[in-house]
Amino acid sequence: MAGPARSGASRYAFDELVEFAGDLLAAAGLGGAQARAVAEVLAEADLLGHDTHGLQLLASYLAELEKGAMTKDGEPRVLAERASVATWDGERLPGPWLVRHAIDWARPRAQMHGAATVVIRRSHHIACLAAYLEPVARAGLMMVLASSDPTVASVAPFGGTQAVYTPNPIAIGIPTGGDPIMIDISASVTTNGMTARLKNAGVRGEHAWWLDALGQPTDDPGALFTQPPGTILPLGGLDAGHKGYGLALMIEALTAGLAGFGRADVVTGWGATVYLQLYDPDAFGGTGAFTWQTDWLAAACRASAPRVPEVPVRLPGERGLARKREQLRAGVALHPAILPALAPWAKKLAVETPVPMP
Repeated sequence: MAGPARSGASRYAFDELVEFAGDLLAAAGLGGAQARAVAEVLAEADLLGHDTHGLQLLASYLAELEKGAMTKDGEPRVLAERASVATWDGERLPGPWLVRHAIDWARPRAQMHGAATVVIRRSHHIACLAAYLEPVARAGLMMVLASSDPTVASVAPFGGTQAVYTPNPIAIGIPTGGDPIMIDISASVTTNGMTARLKNAGVRGEHAWWLDALGQPTDDPGALFTQPPGTILPLGGLDAGHKGYGLALMIEALTAGLAGFGRADVVTGWGATVYLQLYDPDAFGGTGAFTWQTDWLAAACRASAPRVPEVPVRLPGERGLARKREQLRAGVALHPAILPALAPWAKKLAVETPVPMP
C-alpha cells in the first residue's frame, strides 16, 4: 500500500483545492463548467501522485489565459465524423475539458459499436493522462489516451542527438473485477516537467536520463536547457532506446497522423494533439470473459515472487489509487513548490488561498 504522498508536508482538503483552482480559472475568464473540469483533473493528478502534471501546471495555465493563448469559451470544431469516429479542432480550448468532452462523445458510441475514437488537433495542454482513466475503467470500458505536442521537441530519436518529438505519453485504463489497472507511461526516460523540476531544485537525475549537446549521456537535467540544448533519452535509454523510439513514432501516428495536423505544419502555442479510444469488452468476448482474464493476470502478477522480498509486485496504478484513498481521507500533500507559484495569481485575481488542514 502507498504511504503518504509526502511525509511532513502540509495537507489540504481535496474539495478546497478543486474550489481554489476553479475560482482562479474562473477569475481569469474561463467558463464555469470548463474551469471546474480543469480544476478537477489537475487536483486528481495530485491525488494520484503525479504532481508534476497536476496543480503544478495551474500557474502556467493562468498565464496562457491572460495572454489569450488558451481559448476561454466555445466548442471544438468538428472536422470529420462517422458513426463512431470523430476528428475535432480543439480551437485551443482547455485540454482537460476537451478530453472529458471527447469521453462523453465516445462512451455511448463505444457501447453501441464496440469501440469509438476521437482525435483532436489544436487542443490546449491536457495535463496528467492517468487522471482520466479511473471513472471510465470502473464503468467497464477500456480506454486508451495518447498525446503529443507539435510545438515542442525535447527527445531525440534513438541513435540521434537532436530533438524531434516530445516525451509522447500514452495511458491505458483496464477494467478488472476490482480496482482498474491504470498505465501511464511516456516514450522517453523522463518528462519535460520532471526535468524542469529537478533543474530548478538543483538535483541530478538518478541515472543518465539525458544526452548533452554533444550526445554524451548525463545525469544533469540542465543539459536540456543549454544552447544548443541536449535531449531526453527515449524510453530504454542507451541500451534499448529503440523501443521507446518506436513507441513515440506510433503515438505520433495516432495523434498527429490521424488528426492530420502536427510537426509537418506551422504551429504556434503550447498545446496538444490527442488520441482517445474507448472499447466496450461486451462487444468482443464479453465483459465477464474480459475481467476473468484481467483478474487472473492481476492475481498472477501479484503472486510473482518479488526480487526484493519486502517489496511485493504491484500493478500499474495500484500505488496511485492507494495514495488517492489515503489523501482523500487525510488531505492532499502538495509539493512545496505549488502554492508559492500560485500565490501571486491568488493575490492578483483576489482568490483566497486554501489553508492547511489541522
